[in-house]
Amino acid sequence: MTRLLLPPLLLLALAGCATAPPSNPENICAIFREKPDWHDAALKVQQKWGAPVPVPMAMMYQESSFKQDAVPPRYYFLGIIPWGRVSSAYGYAQAKDETWADYKKEAGGWGSSRDNFADALDFMGWYMSKSQRINGVSKWDAYGQYLNYHEGWTGYRNRSYDRKAWLKTVSQKVQARAEKFTSQYKSCEGDLTRGGWFW
Repeated sequence: MTRLLLPPLLLLALAGCATAPPSNPENICAIFREKPDWHDAALKVQQKWGAPVPVPMAMMYQESSFKQDAVPPRYYFLGIIPWGRVSSAYGYAQAKDETWADYKKEAGGWGSSRDNFADALDFMGWYMSKSQRINGVSKWDAYGQYLNYHEGWTGYRNRSYDRKAWLKTVSQKVQARAEKFTSQYKSCEGDLTRGGWFW
């Protein structure tokens, strides 16, 4: 009987280790009040990469809805048989295998994990910094930054997004969310920072 109970109990224990998405993902102040360590991570990314707090948060919302183990949809062979994923994207930032490997070599360290919020946000800050350096896109420009993030630096430079009206629409949503998050953050930034954050 004990042996039969162990696997379900182990699964429950592992599930308990997963980080739940914020209960109110539409409000950046509510997110950071619920998860102060996320605010700490966002401030570190801002200091390290110059990425304004609301922009990578808006991009992450779009990519994973703040789900730790988010994955892209599956391919279906003949429309019915599951046949792998659309891409290797995984985690909070939906970072692909090859891009994540580049990040770890350049900035993240070999212990970085895509299902760790601080690591995923640092990855986004690194990517945004390179988008500015390579393609001249301001880190405050959530629209342009998201196009870079989705299409890659070469794709953005070649304007691959011009053939994707749907992507422009999504990027506009990211821009609108970044603006909303910016307005919200102005109202609580001081209180959050006074709440005990240390460098």
